[in-house]
Amino acid sequence: MKGLSLSRNRNRTLKLNAFLHDTGHHEASWRHPDSSVDRIGDIAWYQQIARTAEAAKLDAVFLADIPAATASGHRPSTEFEPITLLSAVAAATEKIGLIATASTSFYEPYNLARLFASLDRISGGRAGWNIVTTFNTDAARNFGLHDVPSNSERYGRAQEFVDVATKLWDSWEDDARIADRSSGAFADASKVHAIDHVGRHLQVTGPFNASRPPQGRPVYIQAGSSNDGRAFAARNAEAIFTAHQTLADAQAFYTDIKSQVRTLGRNPDHVLVLPGISPFIGDTPAEAEELYEYFNSLIVPEYGLSQLEKMGGVSLRHLDLDERVPLEAFGAAGSVLDNQRSRQQVIANIVEREQPTVRELLQRLAGGRGHNVVHGTPLQIADIITDWFENGAADGFNVMPPLYPQLLEAFTEKVVPILVERGLFRGEYDGSTLREHYGLPRPDSVFSDTARTQIS
Repeated sequence: MKGLSLSRNRNRTLKLNAFLHDTGHHEASWRHPDSSVDRIGDIAWYQQIARTAEAAKLDAVFLADIPAATASGHRPSTEFEPITLLSAVAAATEKIGLIATASTSFYEPYNLARLFASLDRISGGRAGWNIVTTFNTDAARNFGLHDVPSNSERYGRAQEFVDVATKLWDSWEDDARIADRSSGAFADASKVHAIDHVGRHLQVTGPFNASRPPQGRPVYIQAGSSNDGRAFAARNAEAIFTAHQTLADAQAFYTDIKSQVRTLGRNPDHVLVLPGISPFIGDTPAEAEELYEYFNSLIVPEYGLSQLEKMGGVSLRHLDLDERVPLEAFGAAGSVLDNQRSRQQVIANIVEREQPTVRELLQRLAGGRGHNVVHGTPLQIADIITDWFENGAADGFNVMPPLYPQLLEAFTEKVVPILVERGLFRGEYDGSTLREHYGLPRPDSVFSDTARTQIS
């Protein structure tokens, strides 16, 4: 393609997830006359979507989660808890990965370790854990907290939580289960380890009550781009979900993350950067633009304003919808490489770059909550994906269809074949686990002889 680097690693291929979200990622998708709003409590509908993604050989389906009601009443609430839903999806699919969000702020590690180990076993090794710390105040109050702890406090607990969960999954070495009928020994007790963790936030004795999951551990995924979030991701994540509006911002983030990972002695190829992309797809540019404008005509401004307050920490209710948004409203939001509230920084950059009215800003955010919303033909969408992939901005994407299932089908039927033809994406699955799809190694137990040798 003209203008694109030709020097990419030919062994490197795109990673593509389908990001599940009720009727679609546009906040007004449920109002579309063809929406499936009546089916969002129907597990068969989610199974159907996952099979559509699997037929196109996508890497995974991903489900976000905020354990709190949508207070505004202008959008459907999520009907399912993610791990439960994806366990049902596992039964209806064979190979596609299953990524569930779970917060280290509200779970206890032993409980969550059991849930993910069960999902990994039920699915034959397809589980991924999107590790979040949750800054939603309404969610915190549902779990007995008066307010959300500070960034540093949340990430301090998150690191200890991940360390404990890792040790629990690893507490049975891979060959600990022997099931020797003649001797009566089900497990080699010398290879089942108490973890005896006593820390600032957590106290867990262990060992785990089940043998090691098929993948060893679920794939560790992180979805925060603040200073604390990037540091946490560099140490722990195997994939990073992030939001960027421009190629330049995505390249800066990508370079910074890979550098931090390398400094910590980890392999940068084993930490995938996956920005969100929400594509409005039409057979012509005019058709795609018309589709985009129609969805925006369904927006309820009250909902958009409340979302802006939650995401950006800014209220614009005192302004008329057709007034320009003042950049100073966002204060010192920071840059893509230096910020404590990453989504606020994304929104501030939109305001600085485009100087939108309040109405225009709400429309920009309605399709992807700060993720990159694009509209064009299948070829134009494929070109954007290729550009970011080949120019150091992404290892793949979280695909966020504005309307389910129609715009997922448009992506899988019209965009994916172009990427396959270019040699950027698979035509068939090479393996059956999420680690195999992502090209990630199965980790040794921290209690294994191999791991001890590496540490010493």
